[in-house]
Amino acid sequence: MRWTIKPKPAQKNIDQLSKDLKVDGLVAQLLLQRGITTYDEAKSFFRPQLSHLHDPFLMKDMDKAVARIESAMANNENILVYGDYDVDGTTSVALLSSYLLEQYPNVATYIPDRYTEGYGVSIQGINFASDNDFTLIIALDCGVKAIEQVAYAKENGIDFIICDHHRPGKMLPDAVAILDPKREDCQYPYKEICGCGVGFKLIQALTLKHGGDIDELIPYLDLVATAIGADIVPITGENRVLAYYGLHVINSNPRIGFKAIINQIKKKSLTITDVVFIIAPRINAAGRMEHGQHAVNLLVETDFNSAEKFAAAIEQFNLDRRNLDQQITEEALVQIQENEEENRFTSVVYDENWHKGVIGIVASRLTETYYRPTLVFTKSGEKLAASARSVKGFDVYNALEGCSNCLEQFGGHKYAAGLTLLENQYETFKAQFEKVVSESIDPSLLEPDLAIDAKIELHQIDDKLLRIINQFAPFGPGNMTPVFMAEKLQDTGYGKGVGEDEKHIKLSVFQKGAPAFGAIGFNLGDRLDRIKNKNSFDAVFSLDENEWNGKTSIQLKLRDIR
Repeated sequence: MRWTIKPKPAQKNIDQLSKDLKVDGLVAQLLLQRGITTYDEAKSFFRPQLSHLHDPFLMKDMDKAVARIESAMANNENILVYGDYDVDGTTSVALLSSYLLEQYPNVATYIPDRYTEGYGVSIQGINFASDNDFTLIIALDCGVKAIEQVAYAKENGIDFIICDHHRPGKMLPDAVAILDPKREDCQYPYKEICGCGVGFKLIQALTLKHGGDIDELIPYLDLVATAIGADIVPITGENRVLAYYGLHVINSNPRIGFKAIINQIKKKSLTITDVVFIIAPRINAAGRMEHGQHAVNLLVETDFNSAEKFAAAIEQFNLDRRNLDQQITEEALVQIQENEEENRFTSVVYDENWHKGVIGIVASRLTETYYRPTLVFTKSGEKLAASARSVKGFDVYNALEGCSNCLEQFGGHKYAAGLTLLENQYETFKAQFEKVVSESIDPSLLEPDLAIDAKIELHQIDDKLLRIINQFAPFGPGNMTPVFMAEKLQDTGYGKGVGEDEKHIKLSVFQKGAPAFGAIGFNLGDRLDRIKNKNSFDAVFSLDENEWNGKTSIQLKLRDIR
């Protein structure tokens, strides 16, 4: 890994903020690096308030969306809440449908089948709406590029409200309202909310319109926090407020469906990391292995016994997903090793038998291994479908735009996207994608970058520092866990390999003039020789708590050693 120490703010600014907040200079430095420069900004950071949320009517078309929903209710129309099959989509559908059903009965949900319909708004879904007398579809986490589908719906007497957060194309669908902060003509102050976040702004607007209070919506924030974590959006601004309160709901009074999942994993208090790696994969597994509607059923369930049955089924989907993910990753790695020439800037692999539901996860695994923009293709009906993943600093969506002449459709974000193409275009696309990436990527981005907040001495670490750092949470893009570097460390002689095949290391480190700290390095087992015999080494780490025999101590969570 390439170690990069973030620029240190001006000392006078550190001293001033340290004085204003009555905190250590190191804490002031960490806050300044996060763009927090004043007492008031620090207060908002450490004590997020729902009152900090923006007025939802600042979002383009919000007034039109609210008016159309009110009209549908007044005229006794059937409303179909339609969403993507991933975590962001299913939580969005659960959020909006359960909110609307609190006050109006004629509401149903629809999740497209990943395999027969694919991503986004489908003709099949619109036919379902037409056959069942729905006259309004509210699409969540999809739809901003569904020009033909929305036109088809209009021909069949069905209106659309779109709640999306993906980048629009050059044209917008002919919908009644398009709520998307990434619209060029949308002046909404915060652009990075996820699909479920846009859905939340819609129910916030509906609540405000009827004289309600934001506190009424707190029970929905467990869904929003889960979507924020799963969709890897920045945990800054509104997202930070929503994630902060949503985590509190998850840990204090979660909805029945979440309670059923938490009971299975038997974990007392969940962080945003737990949501990302424990809750989200289970919700996602339904759409990957069977059907996303299973996830919606779990998330809206109000009977605990029924929820437990749904959760047990989803747990099995997740186990199946993990087995497939491991198998396909191994096959893809072999394909890369056997078929790819050296000095490539991309990894593109294909097997018609790979399970479409896990190719996104496999793409992430391959990116971690080879650290370059990666696509994993499989057969999807008459076409090929792929999931794309990128490396830090490189916009894979823009790279796909540069290959759009080969593609049937594509969509997504800077670091993750999906696409389809005709099978006879595969080799052409593969060559063109390599060309576009090789001509536009900074070669330094092909080496993992380990960003370090500050170089410190071990004697600076104490319980007070850890308590303050814990208040920086929830962590995520835009507000990552503080990472430190310390030099000239030594192991006390305790260091050893642990875990299966000793792929992790556990040690006790000290620095001249400072007490020893326990340390754990996951997937750093191959570095054991570097710390043996009290060799001096540098380390990059975050701070963690270790509980053992009822005692809690500070532990260094090692990221890298040299």
